[in-house]
Amino acid sequence: MRYQISGKQIDIGAALQTHVQTELGEVVGKYAQRPTDANVVFSRSAHEYVCETTVHLSTGLTAQAKAHATEIYAAFEGCCDKMETQLRRYKRRLKDHHKDRSEPVELFGASSYILASDESEMADEPDTLQPMIVAEMETKIPSLSVGEAVMQMELAGAPVLVFRNENKDGLNVVYRREDGNIGWIDP
Repeated sequence: MRYQISGKQIDIGAALQTHVQTELGEVVGKYAQRPTDANVVFSRSAHEYVCETTVHLSTGLTAQAKAHATEIYAAFEGCCDKMETQLRRYKRRLKDHHKDRSEPVELFGASSYILASDESEMADEPDTLQPMIVAEMETKIPSLSVGEAVMQMELAGAPVLVFRNENKDGLNVVYRREDGNIGWIDP
């Protein structure tokens, strides 16, 4: 597994990097057979340290965790515990969905845009109907089954996930509804 351990405006020592690789490797290896890479970012928020961890699995799933603590090692331990809880909770589902998958999930490139909100211009008529683009980024759209997409959305804690349905080769959307259920759009 590849590790990318970094700090935002703080120095990360060799001892902390070794500790992160050892502990995170044990947790992920226990519940996920084929992790590909892990990204761990440490930062400060006032008097607390913040640890954000993202682990990508070869099956296309991404698990994320975040924790705060007054000490940097405690922040990592809290984050590692959350990651372990997530992976343990989804272990059976991961096995059921991915036991037959021999190839990693195929990812397709797409453009992602952030549009400016028009809250300040609500009283006036806009000059044009074209929205103002604030940022443009590249994103990846995974090719998944509907069950895998729901699981990926829940693991990421996202309200919505766009994916390519591997059974129909069309773009689909799963989303969390206000009543707590999951919605699926299959055009």
